[in-house]
Amino acid sequence: MLTGFWCEHADLGTGPVPGVRVVVDGGRIRTVERAATPPATDHRLPGVVLPGFANAHSHAFHRALRGRTHDRAGTFWTWRERMYRVAARLDPDSHLALARAAYAEMALAGVTCVGEFHYLHHPPGGGRYTDPNAMAEGLIQAAADAGMRLTLLDACYLTGGLDGAGHLPLDDVQVRFSDGDAEAWAARTGLLPERDGVRVGVAVHSVRAVPAAQLPTVAHAAGERPLHVHLSEQPAENAACLAHYGTTPTGLLHERGVLGPSTTAVHAIHLTPDDVATLGSTGTGVCACPSTEADLADGIAPLLRLRDAGSPLSLGSDQHVVTDLLAEARLLEDHERLRTGERGRFSPAGLLAALTVDGHRALGWPDAGRIAPDQRADLVAVRLDSPRTAGCAPDQLPMVAAAADVHTVVVDGRVVVTEGRHVLGDVGRLLAAAIDPLWDDA
Repeated sequence: MLTGFWCEHADLGTGPVPGVRVVVDGGRIRTVERAATPPATDHRLPGVVLPGFANAHSHAFHRALRGRTHDRAGTFWTWRERMYRVAARLDPDSHLALARAAYAEMALAGVTCVGEFHYLHHPPGGGRYTDPNAMAEGLIQAAADAGMRLTLLDACYLTGGLDGAGHLPLDDVQVRFSDGDAEAWAARTGLLPERDGVRVGVAVHSVRAVPAAQLPTVAHAAGERPLHVHLSEQPAENAACLAHYGTTPTGLLHERGVLGPSTTAVHAIHLTPDDVATLGSTGTGVCACPSTEADLADGIAPLLRLRDAGSPLSLGSDQHVVTDLLAEARLLEDHERLRTGERGRFSPAGLLAALTVDGHRALGWPDAGRIAPDQRADLVAVRLDSPRTAGCAPDQLPMVAAAADVHTVVVDGRVVVTEGRHVLGDVGRLLAAAIDPLWDDA
């Protein structure tokens, strides 16, 4: 069945164009044409219509931490202790409820596809659910309920950390993250079939959590599928890797065959010039999560140098300090301004590419991220008349708009957000119902 969407403006890859009609058939864009006035039967999309956003790095259960960790000082490592306390309380039902609400919040912000970096595999204390992928299946159901596509990045997580003497044993919370070894992890993930709206990728949690000898097994299991890895988020990780392996985390991943065009390094903050060159020359992508990196005092990644070296950039909301991919894109530019003392390091078009086409490619969806024939029909209408956007030039919208300005979201031709309201109803209520019990007596 053909469905028409008339866009007040639409970004077709070279900037916003006024009066554009997009005809959708079977979830894909059939035609894109100029139309000064909308046909009576078309959906009318106000403002500027952008391709759907890809959230390339999410930990859905971290959404429970928002507004709960600012009452103490500390570091990434002390924040992690509180994150582990939440992780220990989740079961398949509570995990599903939290992920469903978190994904619905993403949809309100214009996200049409999420990459879920998933390591909450097994019951607390070890053991196995009857379905060894019960937690992963909950994420798949959550994304379907929220009306978006999912790339499940199932993470291999085997050890409790790394210091100069070697890898450390798992602690009581981390036991549920582990399959024992990479072969057992690969066997479990092999039971997860891809299906409509779902890609199954893989992940190396970090060089802290996966010993070097196990890395080739993960890389082999990935094949041509997306492979993501937390990389050099903290200086302590680099110091431990250098002390034990005699190389940086980037160097170790390169030696063991993990890097390449299907791989995305998440964070990539504390890099040497050689690390930047290695990531770029291998075509390894980099996913920046600027709001999380600021919240956890991680640092600022050399993203412009990485892009210029050959690493495509994408964006993620990670621990969901905010769920606003437009804000993440703006922080990409803001951090470069602070680092270099110059403005305009990333153009609005460059930020939009990271939000859309490059993010979808990082998640294994090369047929999404552009408003063009044969692409997936993902459309995000962003208002031009809000207090934030009124008066701005349409082509500079990414520098001023926020999630609250998203009016309509279409995913694979289905309208999931209308006038800022999700098909599931009150998303704030869903979030509160999922989060509040996790902090009772915590």
